[in-house]
Amino acid sequence: MTRPLTRRLLALALASALAVPVSAQTAATPEPFTVTDIRVEGLQRISAGTVFTYLPIERGDTVDSARAAEAIRALYRTGFFEDVRLDRQDGILVVTVVERPAINKLTLTGNKDIKTDQLLKGLKDIGLAEGETFDRLSLDRVTNELTRQYNNRGKYNVEIKPTVSRLDRNRVDVTIAIDEGKAAKIRHINLIGNEKYRDEEITDNWESGTTNWLSWYRRDDQYSREKLAGDLEKLNAFYLDRGHLDFNIDSTQVALSPGKRDVFITAGVTEGDVYTVTDVKVTGDTVLPREEIERLVLVQPGQTFSRRLIELTADAITATLGNIGYAFAEVNPIPEVNREKDTVGITLHVVPGPRVNVRRIVFKGNSRTADEVLRREMRQFEGAWYSQAAIDRSKVRLQRLGYFETVEVENTPVPGRDDQVDVVFDVKETTSGSFVFGVGFSQLQGISTSIQLSQNNFLGSGNRISVQAQRNDFLQRYDFSFYNPYFTDEGLSLGYNFWWREFDTTDYNTARYSSTSGAGQVLLGLPITETDTVSMLFGVDSNEIFTSPGITPIPIMDYIDALGRRTFHAWRTELAWARDSRNDYFAPTRGTYQRIGVELTLPGSTIEYYKLNYEISRYWPLSSRFVVMTRAEVGYGDSYGDPVTRDLCFTPPTEPTQENPNPPPPPPPSDPCVPNVSPDYVRTATADGLPFFENFYAGGVRSVRGFRDNTLGPRASASTDPARGAPQPIGGALKTVGSIELVFPRLINSPAARVSAFVDFGNVFADLDTFDAGELRVSTGVALLWRAPIGPISISYAFPIRKGDDDEIERLQFTFGGSF
Repeated sequence: MTRPLTRRLLALALASALAVPVSAQTAATPEPFTVTDIRVEGLQRISAGTVFTYLPIERGDTVDSARAAEAIRALYRTGFFEDVRLDRQDGILVVTVVERPAINKLTLTGNKDIKTDQLLKGLKDIGLAEGETFDRLSLDRVTNELTRQYNNRGKYNVEIKPTVSRLDRNRVDVTIAIDEGKAAKIRHINLIGNEKYRDEEITDNWESGTTNWLSWYRRDDQYSREKLAGDLEKLNAFYLDRGHLDFNIDSTQVALSPGKRDVFITAGVTEGDVYTVTDVKVTGDTVLPREEIERLVLVQPGQTFSRRLIELTADAITATLGNIGYAFAEVNPIPEVNREKDTVGITLHVVPGPRVNVRRIVFKGNSRTADEVLRREMRQFEGAWYSQAAIDRSKVRLQRLGYFETVEVENTPVPGRDDQVDVVFDVKETTSGSFVFGVGFSQLQGISTSIQLSQNNFLGSGNRISVQAQRNDFLQRYDFSFYNPYFTDEGLSLGYNFWWREFDTTDYNTARYSSTSGAGQVLLGLPITETDTVSMLFGVDSNEIFTSPGITPIPIMDYIDALGRRTFHAWRTELAWARDSRNDYFAPTRGTYQRIGVELTLPGSTIEYYKLNYEISRYWPLSSRFVVMTRAEVGYGDSYGDPVTRDLCFTPPTEPTQENPNPPPPPPPSDPCVPNVSPDYVRTATADGLPFFENFYAGGVRSVRGFRDNTLGPRASASTDPARGAPQPIGGALKTVGSIELVFPRLINSPAARVSAFVDFGNVFADLDTFDAGELRVSTGVALLWRAPIGPISISYAFPIRKGDDDEIERLQFTFGGSF
């Protein structure tokens, strides 16, 4: 329920309480009398003591007509009674009352625009709630107010029917049935008097508009009085920003069709002349050198007058003064208009106010998160001069934690002090952890069962901990991780990762082999600026590869045969730098994230190689409805040791015959070779470059949508005979992918969901020498990302617009129960 609606309902309740029904009666009192006793009749639920508490007459008092009327009004003001009567029996004052019934049950049906829980809360505030006494007058007035509220939303066909059912023991059931109907559609907007600008130019950014191809999303063709009021303000701003100082809206008219389904809007305007700025002066106490303040002035002599430029100038000056402690600085523009010459001079009068010190920083709403976790993100400090920039930065840092759905900031003046304020951060916590035991499904992974305990804000400490076990068609995985973002007060972070996996790629759209691997890692991070962080990872891992001749591609078989081993051990380190200036953790609308990392296996590892990876994403806000996200990622890897080669003997494959059309595959090569063996039976195997199990892959929901997961890039067969097996994706040492995405953050009224239209591009190449921009794949489509309570869901539908003959296309792609 909106605050204006709540305030109106409270006002109605006050009016109802002060009203005195005409049924109130007093016995004819020809002359005053002294009360010897008081008797109350007609009570059912209310105790006599309650009546005596509100009755302004006691034993021994003298009662006349005025005192009797005062007593009746006092009892009516309690709201407990429908009728009150005073009678006299000798010296006894008899108070006869008829109690109002109690509300046994209050039911709302049919309401969508105003949510039930919000509406019930507003009704409870005025006493219309279960267990309260029932007041028919309040119900009637609430009905009228709700009708007006729906009319303001453009729903003129709304019907609100309250029903009161009498029950025993002086109780009632109240049902408010709401038929909201459909909002009236705007059929025409007519502007009268605009000669210099076209209607379409003026109304381009209005929230109200006639039906168009985006109305299903924007709902701009649904009439609303609040939207129209905002649009008329935009109309005024449109002309003032273009120099029309004398602009005026002469009249506005909203006409309804007979069926109350169509709305016709007419506005009459007077444009006036265009004014030119002749002079701009800065006066008052500027605190800082006047020249420094004047550099912030965007309005210059000779320009066309623009109210927007003046407002931006005033905001820049107040923000600058606010950053050095003048929290209540004001800039008052004073125009000097010459209507004969159509010119205007502008004086910007600066009133800095007192310099303000922050007494306390207060946090509200953090029922789970410790104050320390929020306080360490503060860039505004207690006892320091007020700084608007520091407060804004503190707010962004809290939003980026991912613990809060909303963060609001309010400055509260200290009573009796004009030079101190308290800064209050009001947060609304969101779920930062989960215990999940469930089933997920994706086209790539098939059915996946998992159990996971994760907490991004463990016990409110800001630490992250996760324990996970997962199993699907080709993967068994067991993980444990811990991360403390503030291991030291200076912001040094410390984390641990331990995992073990059994991986079978047979149905994973990649080269067919399986592996068993495990690792232990330590991660350190250190912030070096407000947005920049450097990190280092050190770990030990082991990877055992299992291949099958005739099934595993030849390049992989060669790599393993050349080394003569299937188990690979590595001492691994990674150095990375990241910059994150995004304004939100879940749904950023502005800012940049970029990261560059260098991964290296140290000398003494089975294979010595490195991997470079750079990724960048940037968010460009176009308006409150649209955000453009651009993303790119480049990865490259290679070995830094000498290539390894070996000569291997092998048995040639048996040729198919009529008796044996499918001969078995040859046995694996043997080493060493028999002396003087025929060269036809000797094969040289080479291990060089990035290991195959570290190759990059592309294609699918997380890279280039519209192509099957992991299928882009180089392919290889398990046989030299093309008839014996289709080529399999083996990945490559160079990965280039990117995306341009138009995000609709307000299409679904939920901060956990977003819809977007995208263009993806990218591919994987064997190495730098094979890179060809003409081989980049391109697709376009729409996507839905939703952090649902039952698990994250990602759905996309894409059309490849640049593809190869052998590419595997998959337009509809989705994952359920996996991370984005």
